Amino acid sequence: MSSLYKTALSELEGVFEKLNDADVDKALEMIVNAQSTVVFGGGRERLQIMGFAMRLYHMGLKVAVEGDMTTPPVGKGDLFVVTVGPGEISTALALLDVAKRAGAAILVLTAQPNGRAAAYADFVLTIPAQTMADDQGAEKCSVLPMGSLYEGALFVLFEVMVLKLRDWLAIDPEVMRGNHTNLE
Repeated sequence: MSSLYKTALSELEGVFEKLNDADVDKALEMIVNAQSTVVFGGGRERLQIMGFAMRLYHMGLKVAVEGDMTTPPVGKGDLFVVTVGPGEISTALALLDVAKRAGAAILVLTAQPNGRAAAYADFVLTIPAQTMADDQGAEKCSVLPMGSLYEGALFVLFEVMVLKLRDWLAIDPEVMRGNHTNLE
């Protein structure tokens, strides 16, 4: 394995060494207790959280991706999950404001827990990874470009969250497989 692969994997390992697993469990509790969950992320973060939403659907949970035509309104009893690694993007802030005013619970995943998006959250899950907020100068800590370390960490985190949820809810893997699309 070349040194670039080793470095990237080592950086991902470092993120998870610093991640608070009790906070991950708190985030999962919010998902389990929600009537329905709507997720949002921008750019490459959107790709990661869409994959997470797909797995929640495979588990039989009521979930939607913000921006899809079939996304329901959120309100009391619902959960809005937003990933905003650098702490804020204008679209996330606008949607967080709408969800907050509608009474939905809000879970924010970010590397910048003091960013503007976190102020809307009922709970913040901090993912200690480089994003575009700190990818230059003395703050740069990853060989990966821009927010790639955060985005890669999201993928691994979401897959582990799925495993934890599957065990927590006693969901048979065959049930998940049965909910997978047959239109591929």
